[in-house]
Formats: sequence, C-alpha cells, structure tokens
Amino acid sequence: MKPKAVTGALAMTALLAFTAGCGSDSGAPDADRVSPSAEATAAPTEGLQSFYSQKLDWKKCNGAFECATLEVPLDYSDPTGRTIEVAVIKDPANKKKIGSLAINPGGPGGSGIEYALYNNQSFSPAVRNSYDIVGFDPRGVGQSTPVDCLDDDALDAYVAVDPDPDTPAETQAYTDTGVAMANGCAAQKDGISAHVSTVEAARDMDVLRAALGEDQLDYFGASYGTQLGSTYAELYPDRVGRFVLDGAIAPGLSVLDSNLAQAKGFEVALRSYVKNCVDQGSCFLGDTVDDGVERVQKLMDDIDAEPLPAGDRELTSGNALYGLITPLYVESYWPYLTDALQAAMKGDGSQLMSLSDNYAGRDPDGGYINNTMEANWAVNCLDDPSGLSPEEVRKQLPAFEKAAPTFGAALAWMLNGCAAEKFKATEPEPEIDAEGSNPIVVIGTTRDPATPYEWAEALAEALDSGVLVSRDGDGHTGYMQGNGCVDDAVDDYLVDGKVPDDGLEC
Repeated sequence: MKPKAVTGALAMTALLAFTAGCGSDSGAPDADRVSPSAEATAAPTEGLQSFYSQKLDWKKCNGAFECATLEVPLDYSDPTGRTIEVAVIKDPANKKKIGSLAINPGGPGGSGIEYALYNNQSFSPAVRNSYDIVGFDPRGVGQSTPVDCLDDDALDAYVAVDPDPDTPAETQAYTDTGVAMANGCAAQKDGISAHVSTVEAARDMDVLRAALGEDQLDYFGASYGTQLGSTYAELYPDRVGRFVLDGAIAPGLSVLDSNLAQAKGFEVALRSYVKNCVDQGSCFLGDTVDDGVERVQKLMDDIDAEPLPAGDRELTSGNALYGLITPLYVESYWPYLTDALQAAMKGDGSQLMSLSDNYAGRDPDGGYINNTMEANWAVNCLDDPSGLSPEEVRKQLPAFEKAAPTFGAALAWMLNGCAAEKFKATEPEPEIDAEGSNPIVVIGTTRDPATPYEWAEALAEALDSGVLVSRDGDGHTGYMQGNGCVDDAVDDYLVDGKVPDDGLEC
C-alpha cells in the first residue's frame, strides 16, 4: 500500500499463495505457430519493426498452459539499445477460439502470469471457451526483467514500519524505508527501474498484440490494469478490440486526491464489514457499527503501542495495517478478517501477520515469492514522483483523519513515499480520451475500497467511447463477484460483441 495505496487486485489473489511459475516443458504445439498478418505486425516506427515481427516460441508449462518470452526495448526512444524480457503465459481456449484475451490483475506489481494460472476463478466458462487467456508480467514485475531493490530483511522492515509515525524517531524510520527503496532501485545496474512506467508497459502490450497475431487487442484489466488499459487505448486507439476495465482508476488523479479517496474507500469497506457482523447478531466487535469500528481502532492503537507476538516474529502496526486491509478487498474474505481480529484481541498476532505476508508476497520461510512491493513502488513513483516532506504530510493529516479515522493517517503518510525517487519517466503519461477507439466497458462497484466508484464514472466519462456498468456491492472490482447482471454484460460483450447499455446498473 506504499507509497500510494495499492490500486490493484493483488489482495484478491494473494490468499491463493501463488507459487507456480512459467518454467517450460519440452515441445511447442504446431497449432500455435501463428502467421500474423502484415497489418498486425506493422510497427508504429521503423526502428521497432524487429520487435513487432517476432514470433513467440510457445512451450508447454504448468500442465495445460503454454509459456513464451517477448523481447522489448528497455527504452522505446532507443530501440537499438538494451532489450528486456516480458514473460507470457496462455491457457488455450477450451472450445472454438475467437481470439486472445490479454489480462492484467492490477497493482502495479501484480503478476499476470499468476492471474492467468487461476483464470478459472476469474473468468467465466464462456470466456475461457472462446479465448486464449494470455497473462503477462509487465516489465519490472515477477518473471519479466524485474526490479530488485531490497533484500528480504529490508523488505520486512519496509512492510513493518509504523505507518503513522508520531515521534521524531518513528518519522526518521519511516522516511528511511523510502530512501532505502529508492537507493536500492537506483543501484540496480541493468537500468530497469528507470523504465517501468505505465506508458512503457502499454507499449509492450502492443508488441505483444503483434506477436499474438492480432490486428486488435482484446483486453481485461482490473484496478491498476484499468490505468494500463486506458493508457494503451490512448496510445493505440485503432488497435483497441473488446476492452473491459474493471475497478477503474480515474485519469489525471493527483497522488493527494488518490490517497484521500482510497482512505475513504477503505473506511467505507471497514464499516460495511462491521455492519455485516452486527447484523448477524452477537458481534464480537460490539452492538453498533460505530462501536465496532472504534474497537478495531483501539486494537490498532494497542498494537502500535506494543506489538503482538506472531509465532517467532512481532506483529507491528505496519503489518497489522496490511493484515486489516487485505481481506477488505473481497467480501468473501471477511471471515479471514474475523478470525484474525479475534485472535489478535486475545494477544495472538499470527493470523493478521499471515494476511500481511500474503499482501506483501512473503513466504513462511522468510523469503519473498514475488517482487510486488518493489515493483509497486517503482512504477508508482516513476509515473508520479511527487512526494511530500514530513512537514507537508502533517499539514494534510487533519483532513485525512476527518475523512477516514481508521486509515486516514496511514494514507496521508504514504504521500511521503516517492520523496526519494531518483528517476524521471522518459515519456509523460498522456491525457486519456482514446478518441476513435471501439467501445470500452468500464465497471465500477459502489463500495469498492481501493478504486472508489466515482473513479469509474470519471474514466467512462473521459473515454470517447466509454460505457459504464455499475455494481451495487462491496469489495474490489465487479466481474465474477457474484453479480449475474455484471457477469452477463461482460460475457455478452467479450464473446458476442454485444455492447452493454451505457449506465447499466446491476
């Protein structure tokens, strides 16, 4: 959640504890030797033609999946320079294939490889029957050429640091973690940390489209994946096929406005969780929503004052914050939160720590199974390197704490997160309207904690061909969250090309 609140669907997949990779088995299916059309592989500039003309060498991996590696330039302004790798995986269509559906789970820092490996939980049979589901780790992430900024002990400290420092020593510790991350990223010798912007990742997507042999890109992006998708649509509007952007991020948001909105969103989600507990009767948190929220706040304050034992570790206030936030992403995860809070109230922080570890990608042995936290920092701070000093953050605290008593202070302090950034993006983020593109379906959920509903409204309005679909409900994103109206609208669009009515309410 640092330096900005994570805007991806990471927590939705974290509890699945992904460990599968894109290691290959022998053999490349002949049926997947694509011969793309000349139109599909035409590069936007002559210097990129070698990348657009490449063919993916698919090899069997992870059972029925197939894996390949895409080569892209590190710096699109210097296509003859250093190159990097983008890891790609696909799950072939179960029945008659109509195309390839590229997918991204959000983050930034979320692994599309992991997302694809569990696509049977994220996409309907109708979609999986019709599309090759294609996941990719964006540049800097996971199995693609990765950012690698901190060792495991330093990452532990980064996650555990007090998210609401109230003494000079705590403030120094907080700022030190950001400096350590920035210095570590800058020290990486292959230069990747300076080239993980959303614009560059979107340009990689167009190279991937060409390598897949598709004249247009069909795409499903969740959360930060909507920012990646809308950026692609702006850069290549004529290449937009059937696009679904779920859990949308509004274009042009300042970091301050984004963090304040997310603080409010998580506060709403916590109150919805507590209300559900109260409505069931005999709620362990109290008899009213206000009582329950205050009980959670007291627990967090108590952990701040004295960390809880969590096996052979200590649950700090930083770990506890991530542990609290993770199950708020998905309503079906609320029972995990109940168990963790009840245990913590009895002095055992191990379950909240487990939730925090899932969020951060930490395994039980103390290593990290992915680079989610580092990639999140690197992408966010390259896209927007603005960062407030501790003194400037303190001026914002009253407004944040008023808007979100439980989460406001932590989200305000995240405004400091990019203050030590060492790089500047080679290409600025564009203004978004994607004029001339095919219809783009934007989904918003009314009580989404990470990407507030108003952001979906704003993105749909900004897009020249935006179509808004609304889900009345809790949790992050709308598709495959138990709402048949949303699911049918998305399936009908992706499979049959039937565009939903703009403003559809589900």
